[in-house]
Amino acid sequence: MRVSPGWIETEASIDLARRPALEHGGDIETGKRMIMESLGGIPIGRPSTPDEVASLIAFLASDRAGTITGTEYVIDGGTVPTA
Repeated sequence: MRVSPGWIETEASIDLARRPALEHGGDIETGKRMIMESLGGIPIGRPSTPDEVASLIAFLASDRAGTITGTEYVIDGGTVPTA
């Protein structure tokens, strides 16, 4: 089993979003939009949260997922690949 997260909204990723926002005279939401656009777009309109990824992992590690094998779980809000 494999969990493949996309952009996760952490403190570090928000710091990253501040850079283009400051360079282009925008706010943090502008910086986040710029990052999402550079990723090809995220249809749900926001990055995933650490709690969302942790919840998926907790489920997969639980007895309720005991028969799930060999599967990749992409948790990226539908990010559109750019390459």
